[in-house]
Amino acid sequence: MSRKKLIILYPILICAVLAAIILPLSSSSKDKPMPDTMETTAGVSLNESIDNVMSDIPELEKMDSRIENFLKKWEIKGASLSIMRNDSLLYAKGYGYADEALGEKMSPGHILRMASVSKLITAAGIMVLQEKGKLSLRDTVFGERGILNDSIYTSAIREKAKFDITVEDLLRHKAGFTNSRGDPMFSTQDIIRQFRLDCAPDHETLVRCVLTRPLGYKPGTWQRYSNFGYLLLSMIIEKVSGTSYENFIQENVLHPAGCFDMHLANNYYEEKYPNEVRYYMHEGSELHEEYNLSGRMVERCYGANDIHGLSGAGAWCGSPSELCRFVASIDGRPEVRDIISEESIAAMTEYFDPETFSLGWNDTKPDGEWTRTGTLGGTSALVKYFPDGECWVMITNTSTWKGPGFTKYTEALFRQCRELYSGYLPAKDLFSCSCGS
Repeated sequence: MSRKKLIILYPILICAVLAAIILPLSSSSKDKPMPDTMETTAGVSLNESIDNVMSDIPELEKMDSRIENFLKKWEIKGASLSIMRNDSLLYAKGYGYADEALGEKMSPGHILRMASVSKLITAAGIMVLQEKGKLSLRDTVFGERGILNDSIYTSAIREKAKFDITVEDLLRHKAGFTNSRGDPMFSTQDIIRQFRLDCAPDHETLVRCVLTRPLGYKPGTWQRYSNFGYLLLSMIIEKVSGTSYENFIQENVLHPAGCFDMHLANNYYEEKYPNEVRYYMHEGSELHEEYNLSGRMVERCYGANDIHGLSGAGAWCGSPSELCRFVASIDGRPEVRDIISEESIAAMTEYFDPETFSLGWNDTKPDGEWTRTGTLGGTSALVKYFPDGECWVMITNTSTWKGPGFTKYTEALFRQCRELYSGYLPAKDLFSCSCGS
């Protein structure tokens, strides 16, 4: 073959070789199913991708005005609202101030303490562990065959009934713990005095102290809301998983759900996360002694309680938008891949009667309406999932004098706005923003 012909054929041969290599690769990737949208983000937070402008919709200006008037009536500095329908985030907006002193406006990318909404996250973590075969809801908590079988706990127990407490009892607030001597999660000052401790109790010390107190009723026979029970669930997660509660939940619950900017909150303003709001107490609120009996008088929202120590009972902070994403991952709908099985979702949302708590949720009605509330000094949170597939989430950065009772007014606001403005919500999905689309 002549030199001239070789020069002509050389580029053709190179192209043929490259095609032989590339085409099989491209065809094989085409055959693979597309992953869930949030799983393609490699840890990119939705909060970094959304802002108020995305939900500036002329048809919803009256709804914005109604919400602003609601906040003004209750003297709330700021709030964040997100609305999801059929697992698509349609609306996300901040109202008022995230930090009034700095002139920082609230945006949907700000994170806020969500108080007892944290219990829903903890319950999902327990269901994940059950599906992994690491525990059962029927497992006992204390005793030789219990999960928390450490001698530090068993040696403190004098009532045999405590050895009957199960994981499910804790989830449903039926373990026998009451607040007759004050909620142990919010009265560390009294516990320090009663047990003559040198400092604020860590989780192990707190549990040991509380276990010396008598139960209020036989486990499984009644119910009484218990933050302490959800602390025990947090410790169960740590014991069974072999890692910290926060790490396990982030890696096995929140990140798989597409929530990359949720964290356990800290106690003081100086310790807040970069995009976390400032919290405010309502007018007339008095100073309280610091949770560790330092002698300082502090605001209830900054140091009167050990917020970080609440762990899975009430310490998570995050944005309403990522909370919607989390709910989408445990609601059984097909649009967003669930992180737990249909059986686990059914167990979490099963309705028994008005007197029985659901798993993680405050209340789940037979028609598919689910509710989760949360209240702390400086914040109020409500997650409302409606039978038609809409989910409304609002978190404030200000307390009201109504305390936990304030959430019923927020729920009334949701119902009014749904009736008047739900039809004007745009047909879009802000969840896709974190994928760059």
